[in-house]
Amino acid sequence: MTTETTEADMQPDAVQQITDEERGPGRADRFSALAQQHGALVTLLVAMVVASLSFDTFLTGDNLENMALSSAFLAVVALGMTFVIVTGGIDLSVGSLFALGGVVAAWGSQYGSAVALLLPLAVCGLIGLVNGLLIARSGLAPFIVTLAAMLGARGILLAITDEGSRTYLVDKDSFFATLGQGSLLAIGVPVWITVALFVLGAVVLRRTRFGQYVYAVGGNEDAAALMGAPVARTKIAVYVVSGLCAGLAGALNAAWLLSGVTILGTGMELEAIAAVVIGGTLLSGGFGFVSGSIVGVLLLKVIQNVINQIGSLDSAYQQVVSGAFLAVVVVAQTWLGRRRRVL
Repeated sequence: MTTETTEADMQPDAVQQITDEERGPGRADRFSALAQQHGALVTLLVAMVVASLSFDTFLTGDNLENMALSSAFLAVVALGMTFVIVTGGIDLSVGSLFALGGVVAAWGSQYGSAVALLLPLAVCGLIGLVNGLLIARSGLAPFIVTLAAMLGARGILLAITDEGSRTYLVDKDSFFATLGQGSLLAIGVPVWITVALFVLGAVVLRRTRFGQYVYAVGGNEDAAALMGAPVARTKIAVYVVSGLCAGLAGALNAAWLLSGVTILGTGMELEAIAAVVIGGTLLSGGFGFVSGSIVGVLLLKVIQNVINQIGSLDSAYQQVVSGAFLAVVVVAQTWLGRRRRVL
């Protein structure tokens, strides 16, 4: 003879315990997911409200336009970095590729706008391909490979500019210059290009098979291989994307400045990594989204703008505050990750 236990037969305390156990992890998971996805956005909104109340010039059209333009180039670099970090990798070469792309674009502009735009993409995309091949096929550590690429690209940059003594200028009447200097609906063309690239990046990462492979490789490489994901091709592709984004950002920056500047891009790889991580992408890979990266970029730029408006603070404090934000976000990610595993 068997008996069936119903909820009515249970003691009230036992029923309450089961209910909490069933509901608790769900709520905790949702809270952790919301914190990771929207924590940077909430922080950005709070920072903007505080800045607008503190400084009359913060919400002026000129200031917002300058922040949007200066954010656009870093955002394009961060877009490529997002793909790399989601796979669990890192790309330290993007700062040098950004500078190299700008100089190559300015040099190529004397042969036409198409050369000015395509040449940096080809050069930086090729360096990204070499990075990907060495990492995916030879099993070398991304940190070492991209560090070598960073030094190599900076060396090429100095070689073609006679160690920085030669500056290539862009014809201000060319179509290429319009990509950096032009505007549409009072918003700079680089900002529109950045928005379009982020929409494309979001679709690729969230809605395509390649995007699923990127997440799978970052989550667990061995499991992804067992499921049939092309692990090596995916890792190669993300480094090519990162190189292309860095080269394009450099070309747009050259079009904006009407010249290729060799000293740009120093430390940009760290800014891009910080923006991506602050935006919610896990450094360990397997989780991330491009919308968070652009929020991370904007947050860094708002911090820089506020420090500039204070005036009495040295620009070095920008790095201090940005580093502090990064440390807090990494600690929060670690805490949320442990909490979700425990629950």
